[in-house]
Amino acid sequence: MLEDNIDDLYDGSPCGNVSTLLDGTIAKINATLLGWLGYTREDVIGRKRFSDLLTVGGKLYHETHFAPTLQMQGEINGVALELRRADGSRLPVLVTSVVKTGSDGQPLLIRTTVFDARERRAYENELLHARQEADAERERLRGLIAGLQHSLLPDTLPAPPRTQTSAYYHMASADRIGGDFYDLYPLDASRWGFFLGDVCGKGLAAAATTAAARHTLRTATAYDPDPAAALAHLNTVLYQDHRSRSHRHCTVILGILTPTPTGYSITLAGGGHPAPMLLRADGTVAPRPTTGGTIIGGLRTPRIATRTFPLEPGDTLILYSDGLLEARCGLGAELFGEESLQEFLARLAPTSAPAAVSALTELLATFQRLDDDVALMAVSIDAGPPAHTRA
Repeated sequence: MLEDNIDDLYDGSPCGNVSTLLDGTIAKINATLLGWLGYTREDVIGRKRFSDLLTVGGKLYHETHFAPTLQMQGEINGVALELRRADGSRLPVLVTSVVKTGSDGQPLLIRTTVFDARERRAYENELLHARQEADAERERLRGLIAGLQHSLLPDTLPAPPRTQTSAYYHMASADRIGGDFYDLYPLDASRWGFFLGDVCGKGLAAAATTAAARHTLRTATAYDPDPAAALAHLNTVLYQDHRSRSHRHCTVILGILTPTPTGYSITLAGGGHPAPMLLRADGTVAPRPTTGGTIIGGLRTPRIATRTFPLEPGDTLILYSDGLLEARCGLGAELFGEESLQEFLARLAPTSAPAAVSALTELLATFQRLDDDVALMAVSIDAGPPAHTRA
């Protein structure tokens, strides 16, 4: 084995070494550290304290944390500091200090090892810059996703005569666009169409299907205001790509509002979608299922269920996507479910569309977890007399 001179090993060590008295006065320093700092031994030994080699911020940290910790624990490891060179420039370093004691256990001096941290600091700065760029790119992507999601929904929700309407959309993830959609629109001078649906999956393929579904349903009901025929037409459009990887199916509730002397008659057609909830003016709540309807776009010939019922003054109809029913709540993170939703709405009835959507929006914030997007839409009939009978 090669023998090495101890003094030369100390002086030419790849790291800086400095020994100080207990008050910090430098008693010994190696050539490596002197070379980094640009000092001579005569400049520092007996003339400077270790803290004098630090920047202003480093001095403050040394006095308030470094020195007290060293005094209490006898050592302190890997502390990031900056040394001030003779020319005023800064040198990032990692510092480890230990207190040397005598045979009687009394402290004699402090030995400090200094590691050059310039490459590490440069690497950390690169990582920080890369993270900042990634965060900025993520925010830009989220902005694009939010904008695309917004473009798939109506800017405003109109209100047919004698009604109030309201809607809300909750994105489960800011990083992935969802497939829930809704709309309410006039068909002619008196009738109105509305729908709420949920495309399976997320991402661009789901967004494309959502756009196609909205356009198809609006166009189909404009030519033929039969909700079952409109869903059948949508099924034809979606099913034609059923062999494609980008194929998506959806669940939908579509309705037609037809005015009556006191309110509206609603004809619903359903394709595998959760049942809307009807909150009556007398405070009762009941689902209005379209039982038997199958998902749209999954079969060549789907089953489409329909039903008709009145919407009278003081009544509110609430449509929602299954993300609401699949929300996790309680200590056991159970599914919220239709029964819990009906119980919640029973505490609201009778109510109006804006109040109902506001209450459901607040409810979403209380859930333990929301794994899927949630779309809400409500229509209520004014509790007062029809407009033509008012003074």
